[in-house]
This record gives sequence, C-alpha cells and structure tokens, in this order.
Amino acid sequence: MSEDQLVRFCAPTLAGIKTGSLFNVRIRRDKDFMKDIVFYNKTMVRKGIRIIPLKVSEEMALIYIYRPHMLEGDLKDPVAMSILRRLGYRVSDPDRCVADLARRLKTSSDFPHEIGLFLGYPPLDVEGFMRSPNEGFYEIGYWKVYSNVDGARRVFSRYRKCTEEYGRMLKEGSSLEQLVV
Repeated sequence: MSEDQLVRFCAPTLAGIKTGSLFNVRIRRDKDFMKDIVFYNKTMVRKGIRIIPLKVSEEMALIYIYRPHMLEGDLKDPVAMSILRRLGYRVSDPDRCVADLARRLKTSSDFPHEIGLFLGYPPLDVEGFMRSPNEGFYEIGYWKVYSNVDGARRVFSRYRKCTEEYGRMLKEGSSLEQLVV
C-alpha cells in the first residue's frame, strides 16, 4: 500500500469531506500489508481516521479508510438505520456496524450494497440501488443517484477536485501526514 494509492482512492476522506473510502491492495509475498496499515494508522488515528482490512484473501485485501465521527453521524440517519436494522446490523454502535459489514463481506455470497452507507453515500440513493440497481437512477458518478441529482453533482465535483489537488500536492512533495486534515 502506497501513499499514492491512499491519495488516488481516498483523497476526499483524507481531506475530511467524505466519510469513508474503499480500495483493493494486492498482497505480495515479500510485503506484509498489515505493517503498512499499522504504520499509516499511527499517523492517521491522531487526525480522526482509521484504516482496516474489511476482507482479506490470499491475493487481495479490501481496505476501508474512514472517519469514525462522520460515520457515527451518517448511521444516525433514519433511512440508514432502517436499512441496517433490516439487514441485522447492530445499529446502536458504529464500531459494531463496521464489524457486521466485515462479517457480511466474509460470509455472504452477495456483495453487501449497504456498504454505500459506510462511504457517505446518501441513504436514499443506497436504498434506491438496493431496490433496483439497474433502473430508476438519474446519474452515475461516485455512486448511482436516485434522489438529489444537483446535490450529487456538486459532491462529485468536490471529490474530483480534491483528488486532483491532493495528487498534485503529493507529486510536489507534500507528505501524506501534511495532506490529512
């Protein structure tokens, strides 16, 4: 796992404008990705970010980087709570919800589309996608938009600009620690 990967896939989360991000890391025999996670967590936990592997196979690891305080607020949304309760999540505690998500990723043959709630996607859009992933959406960006199109477009633009700016700053010599807000 590299600083470049973290910026490319997680810049809006690092900047504090997005709840969470996901990315895959190829596991190589000569490199222990868990050492990278421990290393980056030492820097980021002080700034309110956690990095955890949600699912690990022999060749790949799905990494979740998130801001627990933002996730807590997101999961208090009534629509989000309803979705998660329906699926058996323990909604009283965001940490337990993350653990439940990891369990679902490991044990379910279907991908848990409620994962959008853990990434800061609007609950109505997550619900719309879960109901009908191929119909009824108005736009596709960082997620499929089923409700507030103008709001989603503004968010997509912010995420793109943030990722571009963070990529530029990293190339110009800023450290990851300097980039994490």
